[in-house]
Amino acid sequence: MRAPTDSSHARDAERPVVRQVRDPDDPEALGPPVSWLGLPDVAVARRRTQRVLLVAQVLGSLGVGAAPSIGVLLAQEVTRSESWAGVARASTTIGAALLALPLGMLAARQGRRRSLSLAWAVASAGAAVLVLAAATTSVVLLVVGMMALGAGSAAGMQSRFAATDLALPARRARSLSMVVWVGTLGAVIGPNLGVPGKSVESRTGLPPLSGAFLIGAVLLGATALVVWVFMRPDPLLLAAHHTGGGAAFTQAATQAATPARTGVRAALGEIRQVPAARFALTALVLAHVAMVSVMTMTPVSLARHGQSITIVGITISVHVLGMYAFAPLAGAAADRYGRMPVILAGQAVLGLSAIVNVMASGSTTGVMVGLFLLGLGWSIVTVPAAALLSQSVPAPSRPFVQGAGDSAMNAAAAIGAITSGALMVTFGFSGLAAIAGVLVLPVLWMARRHPCRTELVARRSAAECHQVAL
Repeated sequence: MRAPTDSSHARDAERPVVRQVRDPDDPEALGPPVSWLGLPDVAVARRRTQRVLLVAQVLGSLGVGAAPSIGVLLAQEVTRSESWAGVARASTTIGAALLALPLGMLAARQGRRRSLSLAWAVASAGAAVLVLAAATTSVVLLVVGMMALGAGSAAGMQSRFAATDLALPARRARSLSMVVWVGTLGAVIGPNLGVPGKSVESRTGLPPLSGAFLIGAVLLGATALVVWVFMRPDPLLLAAHHTGGGAAFTQAATQAATPARTGVRAALGEIRQVPAARFALTALVLAHVAMVSVMTMTPVSLARHGQSITIVGITISVHVLGMYAFAPLAGAAADRYGRMPVILAGQAVLGLSAIVNVMASGSTTGVMVGLFLLGLGWSIVTVPAAALLSQSVPAPSRPFVQGAGDSAMNAAAAIGAITSGALMVTFGFSGLAAIAGVLVLPVLWMARRHPCRTELVARRSAAECHQVAL
């Protein structure tokens, strides 16, 4: 037997090391090691995908950022009704709800690149329609434009899942949270697009409140172009290729699209089978309802107290800062301490935000603090809950389960946004905040009964927790 030479040792040293990666928080970790994630082509694609998603999230969040502040004020200007202002804001959420599942199914069949670029393009068209709505004072165009703009919200939410397609299992929550976090710049500046929008309006002769959406249309179009041109290879299709799951992905998407078993029913069927997925979806939905309901009527409440559009924009920016700026910390905590403890910490922050908003509803500073805590609580809940929902179901089902989860979040939030106007008229802003605070109770009740509560008291591994839950 020939002894190894120095040159053979050198060749071995140059050979790429393929790490055997197990996901301690994933039911699939009970199977064989996921070695393909360490392959050089996958590592390169992972870095490229992350860069593209980060750039797209900044541009896209900036483009849709005007909706929570300028959009509500535009709706109030066009409709002359506080209640209709809530309905118009709900149109964005309804649009996101209607498009989330089809986008997830499209991703399962043709990849993230087509799904995300199409969604950003639709959002760009929606922003352009809102410019026309402002010029014509058309309620129909207003609702259509806001619904189409919701495609941007759906794309932003699904981008966080795209970041996990090639992520190392031990860093899934952190990869997801980075996409959430990088949108901070766009999401904070976006509500203040009314300021440069005024300059655009004065130069072009556009009506008030429309300049921000013209800027948004350009930014969203650029986002669609970035994703379409640079997201190569497609992360979801590459993952399916390396896992041999291409046929399974296609079959899952086809089954979800059949008349006998609609996409929503198929996805919810998957979720119902896994307690961890049920808990994650409940936490996602209720946190989103609480956040959207209060945020929707905050600009209206501030305007009623005589605050300027600048103060409205700053308040929403502070809220959005809470939503996005600390997402990496939530992701790191979820990867280290488990999804359940971090989700419960988020419930505590949401409860605190409700208390602040109830007690300081007449103070602009108090409302800013309450809105910041509301955004922070939403972030602390959403990052680990989204990771938990995604990892709790089989890989071929993930794209349309993710889409169904986003649809459920936005559908419930749309109901909250629609009713928020009537609730504020009846109970005031403090009453609306109190009702939003009550939404933490179902999550706490489910956590008390859920097998994964052992993460909190016994430090059992997440894999053991999943074995109990399943």
